[in-house]
Amino acid sequence: MKIFAISGLGADKRVFEYLTLEYEIINVEWIKPELKESIIHYSQRLITEYRIDKDDEYGILGVSFGGLIATEISKLTKPKFTILISSVENRKELGGLIRLAGKSKILDLIPEKLLNPPKFLAYFMFGTEKKELLDSILSETDFYFLKWAVRELMNWKNQTRIINLIKIGGSKDKLLPPKGNNTIIIENGEHFMIVDRAKEISEIINVEVKTILNNGNN
Repeated sequence: MKIFAISGLGADKRVFEYLTLEYEIINVEWIKPELKESIIHYSQRLITEYRIDKDDEYGILGVSFGGLIATEISKLTKPKFTILISSVENRKELGGLIRLAGKSKILDLIPEKLLNPPKFLAYFMFGTEKKELLDSILSETDFYFLKWAVRELMNWKNQTRIINLIKIGGSKDKLLPPKGNNTIIIENGEHFMIVDRAKEISEIINVEVKTILNNGNN
């Protein structure tokens, strides 16, 4: 079975190389957003680009902002399961400051390049041991895409709950703290835990996916 995997802001497929899943990972690369494109329309374009809805059985995996895209794709298609890592399921799970910033439109006043944080701040917010990997990912960030993605994150409207959801959050995540009683908590996990805690996360996913598939076959 294929799992279509969508990375977070500025990240790329390298974050998935640390996972040891029992399923084939298909890396969904970011495409350039159209001017004022909605997250729903963008998600539909990814579905078309990667022919996600052409398979009978597949899963969707999203990390951080990629989790929002994964959620929207899951609403538009029929995956067997959806996996969110260091992400949120709906608007209510976004922090109050993020929602407030979206309403204020302050992001429109900030130049794209100012969205690139100093290294010491990035290390603190992501909380990773793999600093060289984080440096490389941030240095290759497309700031046009980043500003679009941050805007869509701040203004995300989704209220829909996803069926067959596997949601994994880190107890020390500073960017998107885990919310909801359906979250599997990784103690002391931080926002970059898909890399730093890959073994634990892989084990959880493998077990949870098997449970969902077995229940679906009964």
